[in-house]
Amino acid sequence: MASGVTALVEQIERTRADLAAALSEPDAASDRTRYADLTRRFAGLEEAASLAARWRDADARATEARELLAEGDDDDIRALLREADGEVEVLEPLIRHAMVEPDPNDGRDVIVELRAGAGGEEAALFARDLLDIYGRYASSRGFQVELLDVSDADAGGLREATFAVKGKGAFSVFKHEGGVHRVQRVPATESQGRIHTSTATVAVLPEAEEVDVTIDQNDLKIDVYRSSGPGGQSVNTTDSAVRITHVPTGIVVSMQDEKSQLQNKERAMRVLRARLLEKAQAEQEAALRTTRRAHVGSGDRSEKVRTYNFPQNRVTDHRIGVSVALKEQVLQGHLSSLTDALQAEERRLLLEQQALS
Repeated sequence: MASGVTALVEQIERTRADLAAALSEPDAASDRTRYADLTRRFAGLEEAASLAARWRDADARATEARELLAEGDDDDIRALLREADGEVEVLEPLIRHAMVEPDPNDGRDVIVELRAGAGGEEAALFARDLLDIYGRYASSRGFQVELLDVSDADAGGLREATFAVKGKGAFSVFKHEGGVHRVQRVPATESQGRIHTSTATVAVLPEAEEVDVTIDQNDLKIDVYRSSGPGGQSVNTTDSAVRITHVPTGIVVSMQDEKSQLQNKERAMRVLRARLLEKAQAEQEAALRTTRRAHVGSGDRSEKVRTYNFPQNRVTDHRIGVSVALKEQVLQGHLSSLTDALQAEERRLLLEQQALS
């Protein structure tokens, strides 16, 4: 019996019991923010609690077998002891793995903001490609995609797009997409066959619930104006587009995709809540840690998390050094080889930090 694992099992059982007691208090639901946090933490311990219960059972069987063998040797009892010890050995690393503190946002829906970066028309076309890739990938994972706002560019590209991905664990799957994505390819208009380098930036935000972020309406400056499409042409003839400025932080969110001013305002508020939640969490993490996951940056060609190389038909994620086929996998929306590797690396680093602490 490993004392370290015993302590972990006891910690799991104690924490689970404390959370269950807190949730069963008569006035638990009166504080919506605290209740939502307790519910998330309780659900997050489900896998660890199941493994701990299996470990307890296997450990008890091993202990009982040893006691019986102390009274007299028996082949059948020895077989039971080997089986129980083997189960304990398998469960121990699984329990340590399950007890790595997950990102509290992992179970949330996600809002993704996609923008063309350096490279003009090619950057806008690449941003459109990324929007299509993410849409296909989300669908393959069983998530729902809700397009919140799109600003089209000429030649079929897009200047920027905001969309939500809904489904259990959406943030855990998409969070590593944040950063500068670089494309290298020969544009259709390039007569000399020269390779151009362009970029698009991706910001990934956990979608906030109303209970997560308190917004004082007096802190908001709301402007309405007419929607406009590529080249500035009018999309509709009413002031349906909405721009919301959160005065204390200077965060500005604009929405114009819907013809209804009310719908655009509701969507803008969703994105504003997500940005405020991300900002608050970033500030909290900065006080506790010296490192933080990469942000979008300036969009300059020299900053990148991933390169999409068309001539060589490969996509390389520079954070983990993994390359996959571009046309056969990534363009078809098959990103799991990259996202799974990024999740594994995140968990490895957390386990490493846990071992050192």
